[in-house]
Amino acid sequence: QVQLVESGGGLVQAGGSLRLSCAASGRSASGRTFSNYAMGWFRQAPGKEREFVAAISRSGGNVDYADSVKGRFAISRDNAKNTVSLQMNSLKPEDTAVYYCAANFLLTRSPEVYDYWGQGTQVTVSS
Repeated sequence: QVQLVESGGGLVQAGGSLRLSCAASGRSASGRTFSNYAMGWFRQAPGKEREFVAAISRSGGNVDYADSVKGRFAISRDNAKNTVSLQMNSLKPEDTAVYYCAANFLLTRSPEVYDYWGQGTQVTVSS
């Protein structure tokens, strides 16, 4: 199994920055490891559905962002260190949510098709 562990969440004032990290370990039943997976970041606010934030392809050559975070957030990955990061700048109160990283063979915005999920990390942006 592939395990994902997020870190870096916290409380920040509006306009501030946070950097989330997700560390991967293990391999799937078919032998796939971190570098064989596209990675996505999702978030879920209280009372709302989980929503797509950003995703990056296996090589890191392709990225995708939700319109709500485009220009403020940046996703990156280091396949040598088995990590994916989300740099969040110009944070807004509406960015408050639990943030999850997830792994899937293909880069996609659909959370339903992601195979592995982390436990989430809380991000709270105060106004």
